[in-house]
Amino acid sequence: MLGIIGGTSLLFSTLPSLKKKIVPTPFGTAELLCGKDLVMLMRHQNNRPPHRITYRANLAAMAIAGVTDIVAFGSSGSLKQEIVPGSLLIPTDYVSMTDIPSIHDHAIEHVRPELSERLAKKLKDLVPSARYGGIYVQTRGPRIETVAEVEALAKIADVVGMTVASEATLARELGIEFAALCTIENYANGLGTEVLTYEHMVSVSRQHKDRTEEILNTIIKHLS
Repeated sequence: MLGIIGGTSLLFSTLPSLKKKIVPTPFGTAELLCGKDLVMLMRHQNNRPPHRITYRANLAAMAIAGVTDIVAFGSSGSLKQEIVPGSLLIPTDYVSMTDIPSIHDHAIEHVRPELSERLAKKLKDLVPSARYGGIYVQTRGPRIETVAEVEALAKIADVVGMTVASEATLARELGIEFAALCTIENYANGLGTEVLTYEHMVSVSRQHKDRTEEILNTIIKHLS
């Protein structure tokens, strides 16, 4: 079963008609949108900022619902001049600069984190305009990164965001294959001329809502 995780980039897109379902988990409840072969989750439930998202409940709820593959839409900032705002990127690895949640609180367990090459390549076939390959780095949020932090992060990664690494790690722990499609909303702090604000990022999402909606429908059609 296909699972879709969405956030800021899907704010203005028309979502499929699905049934809301509150799913209890050992880590709290999560609200899912469920269909026959599709489960969607909007990560900023109840207007939660990135550092307050209940990642463990969200991913556990998707596992309980029977999800086997997840495609996550992640709003990101570019760390490289050649990755321009408005473009798309499919990461093939990630780095976290903050704590990563885990479902393994009461037992020693080591799980090798990885993004699904199979799903990532399918995404590339379905979204040929996306740049394939690159490193996603996660910071804590909700603040954006300082200019000095951006300079340091650019040495090890290509795009920066606040959510995908946590979701990818938990999915792997739960035996779910995970891939991400990063929507590049802006240059990271100091690389561009615009003053970065949440309102600016939201405006870029609104500008590309039709494209994002088309991509979402294509993914659902071919992967669910």
